Amino acid sequence: MPHDLDTWLARLEARHPRAIDLGLDRIREVHARLGLTRPAPVVITVGGTNGKGSTVAFIEAIARAQGLRVGTYTSPHLQRYNERIRIEGQDARDAAIVEAFEAIEAARGDTGLTYFEVGTLAALWLFERAQLDLAILEVGLGGRLDATNIVDADVAAITTVDLDHTDWLGDDVESIGFEKAGIARSWKPLVLGDDDPPSSVLRHAYAIGANTLRIGCDFFVDRDVDDGWRWREVGFDIELAMPALAAPSQLRNAAVAIAALRASPLAIDDAALRAGVARARIAARLQRIERDGVEYVVDVAHNPQAARELAAWLSRTPAVGRTHAVFAALGDKDVAGVAAALADRVDAWHVAGLPGHGPRVLEVEPFAARLAGTAAREARHWRDVPAALAGLARSAAPGDRVLVFGSFHTAAEALEALGASTATEG
Repeated sequence: MPHDLDTWLARLEARHPRAIDLGLDRIREVHARLGLTRPAPVVITVGGTNGKGSTVAFIEAIARAQGLRVGTYTSPHLQRYNERIRIEGQDARDAAIVEAFEAIEAARGDTGLTYFEVGTLAALWLFERAQLDLAILEVGLGGRLDATNIVDADVAAITTVDLDHTDWLGDDVESIGFEKAGIARSWKPLVLGDDDPPSSVLRHAYAIGANTLRIGCDFFVDRDVDDGWRWREVGFDIELAMPALAAPSQLRNAAVAIAALRASPLAIDDAALRAGVARARIAARLQRIERDGVEYVVDVAHNPQAARELAAWLSRTPAVGRTHAVFAALGDKDVAGVAAALADRVDAWHVAGLPGHGPRVLEVEPFAARLAGTAAREARHWRDVPAALAGLARSAAPGDRVLVFGSFHTAAEALEALGASTATEG
């Protein structure tokens, strides 16, 4: 067996015939062979179309401010695989992940596992050995058949439901909502971050007896607080500073995180809520970097709902000069819908390819062809994201803004090219 993490990851990517192969039978079988039980006494699972990673970051920061020992499993990573598995605010070490992979390999026999399934088992294996108080699991795709769903959550949270991954989850929000609602458990809390969640989510929660907690119904966000905001529910409210995370949706994500923790068996005091909301960080969510007077904003937005959030932030935070967009996306995304959402907020478009990132990527010319009829139709074409950023470094003027978005790969390439950190709260 390989002894270094990079070799292991290359092997895992090449071994399973399908990158995405939804279902729980394989991972349940190997989970049992490994003798795994629960990753922590309390487990919170976070699903949704957008906002999952930020919500996890808020839950982690608040719980750690309370002094709890916390593990988080998220995906995908930006620059290093180790980012996916965090214990006590630190990315897992190469040696620890390799040890987990070796244990999984010894246990799996002839059961084939996807890259994501092995990663999920590795996180659960490491969490059980870390003596955690809380494990936070971010759903990879959907929910019902996602590998993380082998663990029964004490609290499930669904941030939003919108169109994405339609090839796997269905082509309407009701179908997608049913898949995401699969992380709920009978008689356990289910926190919903949509003002008007799909009826499929509510029907499923009712059918299994989940205790549904809805934003705008069971808990509330009040913005009428000087320099801050208020989270409240019946019998409790707290005034909080604005999060460092900048998008308008981050208040909603913070609110969902607070609701999830308050619905859990954990005791969380007001001081931890205030400190955690203020401290939470996550890379490539409107991450702002200045170079030679030009502001670069890097975001993982990759679907129309996320692009609408970007547009709202751009509207509230206008640039001094022009706004340039560098857009690079995967081939299974609604790229025209993303461009349409940002049409009124971008002065100049640049589209780039994502060579070297697997079969789902688009080369720049076919990508540009899919943008015909949108505001990005006259975009300048670049082979890849670093080339686009190098070109803009020569042409953008001080006071201009460069918005880089479209996928996690796009954000990772931008952060590397700009020499920026992915460090988060820890």
